[in-house]
Amino acid sequence: MCCILRNIDETNCLETVSRDKISTIVRVPFSRVSGGLKAAVYVNQREGEMKDLKHLIYFEDLLQEANNDLVAQAQKEGMKCIGYMCENVPEPLLNLPGCFSSRLRAPRTGSIDVGTYYLTSFLCEYSRAILERALEGGYNFLDAVITPDGCTMLNRCVENMDVLQAIGKDKKGFFFDYMEIPMKADYNGLNLYVVQCKNHILKPLAENYGIDISDAAIRKAVDQHNKVCELIRAIGDFRKLDEPTITGYEFSVFCLASYVAPKHLIIDKLEETLEELKKRKPDPKPWFKARVEVVGSEVDDTDFIKLVEESGAFVCADRFCYGSLPGRDPIYLNDEEDALTQLCSAYMYRGECPRYMDTVTMDGRRSYVDELAKEYKADGIIYQQMKFCDPWAYERMMGSHILRNRYDWPVLAVDRPYTIGSSGQMRTRVQAFLESIDIKKIQKEG
Repeated sequence: MCCILRNIDETNCLETVSRDKISTIVRVPFSRVSGGLKAAVYVNQREGEMKDLKHLIYFEDLLQEANNDLVAQAQKEGMKCIGYMCENVPEPLLNLPGCFSSRLRAPRTGSIDVGTYYLTSFLCEYSRAILERALEGGYNFLDAVITPDGCTMLNRCVENMDVLQAIGKDKKGFFFDYMEIPMKADYNGLNLYVVQCKNHILKPLAENYGIDISDAAIRKAVDQHNKVCELIRAIGDFRKLDEPTITGYEFSVFCLASYVAPKHLIIDKLEETLEELKKRKPDPKPWFKARVEVVGSEVDDTDFIKLVEESGAFVCADRFCYGSLPGRDPIYLNDEEDALTQLCSAYMYRGECPRYMDTVTMDGRRSYVDELAKEYKADGIIYQQMKFCDPWAYERMMGSHILRNRYDWPVLAVDRPYTIGSSGQMRTRVQAFLESIDIKKIQKEG
């Protein structure tokens, strides 16, 4: 491992440097270099020839703060920023003309003591970290927060924000709203979904900010949503190659940015990245020991994906909250039925959240993971769950057992903190899992 220090100026903290045998790099932006050292650090982590993607650094920087540069730019254009915390909120409804969505994260989380004080240590670290960041003033840029009852922990988090006036105090038009979502994917569930979206998303957006909530406006928002989804899925398809031309970490950066940045401001860079990947040459030799599908609860920390890949795996598929499968599936509407009903139907019937508890949907979640593993040529499955995440705790236990015994997949089941950092314990477990996959391959060949 070698480090190369390059002097750079204060306004342009990142400099593109071409070096032989350097393909994965760690960069330190100027604003975060201790002591004001004007440098970027390039670390050679593996030998290879894949060229750095042009916009990777740009998208990495967008993930450093919830109030990123594109959020600020869109608000200067007069758009309203609507925060949300769960995949069960239909994203296009928060991206109607005049507003845009930002899925809440707490990047670079440190202490969550204050969040723990209000929520107790028995709630998941995501909800505690989000409340902590809100109390610190990290979400003061938001113009509204909409949350569903996907789990009680998210509700408790947002209710505390509301009661403590952590966000939106004295901000004209600001509102919190709470919506109910169904527990069964059926006709009655769909009717509930539609009513809740009308009353707790569309109505307050129209009343507080004059947002156009017509059928035509919804269709326009879905068209924009589909454009981003098609680009993300096309970029992700390069993971299917026997010699992939994108790493799981790189893809996770692009995918996560599509949840937290105004969509109309990232489409051009996603298009350039897609064209770049069509011409990108893979490493001459596979740099990974095995291909793995990561499944489970909320993951908005790209360092977790990086840690898995630094341990010798290639994350070829991402079936988790904030992932692309199925979160970045396009939603195609017909002209006969109203757009809202079709949108709610798509979100309900494709949903992979353990909130849905009917037997057919529960069985479908495991078969979907199996299908993805085959499609993306996975050698094994990492089933992860954030500590104290109640819905995914049961799902992980049942899912990992069924995938291992019914579908015959090697499965590593782990729980993890909200931010993983450089956990030696997690690295050891992943490495041991990869070795077990190697042993099973040898046994089958023998």
